[in-house]
Amino acid sequence: MKFGIDRLRSDKALRQELAGRRVALLAHPASVLPDLGHSLDLLARMRGLRLTSAFGPQHGLRGDKQDNMIESPDYVDPVHRIPVFSLYGEVRRPTPAMLDTFDVLLVDLQDLGCRIYTFITTLRYVLEEAARFGKAVWVLDRPNPVGRPVEGLMLRPGWESFVGAGPLPMRHGLTLGELGHWFLKQLRLDVDFRVVPLAGWNPDAAPGHGWPLRQRSWVNPSPNASSLAMARCYAGTVLLEGTTLSEGRGTTRPLELFGAPDLDAPALLRRMRQLAPDWLAGCRLRACWFEPTFHKHVGQLCAGLQVHVDARGYDHQAFRPWRLQALAFKALRSLRPDYPLWRDFPYEYEQGRLAIDVINGSELLRRWVDDPAAMPGDLDALAGRDEAAWAEERRAFLLY
Repeated sequence: MKFGIDRLRSDKALRQELAGRRVALLAHPASVLPDLGHSLDLLARMRGLRLTSAFGPQHGLRGDKQDNMIESPDYVDPVHRIPVFSLYGEVRRPTPAMLDTFDVLLVDLQDLGCRIYTFITTLRYVLEEAARFGKAVWVLDRPNPVGRPVEGLMLRPGWESFVGAGPLPMRHGLTLGELGHWFLKQLRLDVDFRVVPLAGWNPDAAPGHGWPLRQRSWVNPSPNASSLAMARCYAGTVLLEGTTLSEGRGTTRPLELFGAPDLDAPALLRRMRQLAPDWLAGCRLRACWFEPTFHKHVGQLCAGLQVHVDARGYDHQAFRPWRLQALAFKALRSLRPDYPLWRDFPYEYEQGRLAIDVINGSELLRRWVDDPAAMPGDLDALAGRDEAAWAEERRAFLLY
């Protein structure tokens, strides 16, 4: 199969449309070719293409920033001698001065298929500013590595944030190019917009179910997006960032496991099975121990559970990571009603709101966890309505 950047490289007619225009690139470390060369280097050596600037999203063009709310500076690329602007530094949106450096912005970002992943929001901001200043935006499309499944509550009005670009469920099942078209309609934007589509992508094909295993190497799009297994778990495990439980940052399996020093992992797993055994389908859970070297519970031995989705026992259609993680919270609240689960701190610069609500796009999940009378069927019914509505809405934007 071919990614958008591959098609740009091989299609002379496509490149000809960029002739005489100043070109910028929005990219990160996973913006690579099949030989693992970076897209920036390819564009810089393309004959007839004038590369004038580059942009980096959260974690930077080089992906060197580990955690949330750690900003990247602007700098001059030491090899290509062009300005590299940070869209996660002093600004989140490209400024008029930044926009003045190009005519066409090529967006080559590997996404994870989850609303919370901030590259989606950066795409929205770029499209909005391009509409204001008459700039063209091309998305060089890449696969959604977790494929087409839809899961989770829709973000509610008034809960938009840098981790909530619009009314999407947690797992949206679209590529970045498809999301671009959705943003144009949702926001009523008039932009010179184009998607350079994938060729040969089959999101339902095993064993990758979205990611072309054995064809393309996995490169971390952000420092803790360490594997396809992480991407599959992420729509659930990202909820842990709003809790006092470790999501495995500071270990070699971030966002594939969770725990805390005072957690009884076997008891938690038993309670999860009692409450909603069908929400554990499609994966294997293993009680484990880990000691984070940074972030929550640093230097403390934690008991927890690891979610295994990379071998026998993984069922792509049955696995529902958002429900799985919600169930873990519910089980813990059932076992220990007074457990200090929710972490109260500014999350992605949002003040006055609990991080779990910002992440989930409303207070609904937290209220369900904290309500002793609320059962799994209640959340299932609420989310199911949202999922069905989104599955219907997104039909108009599917390119593959």
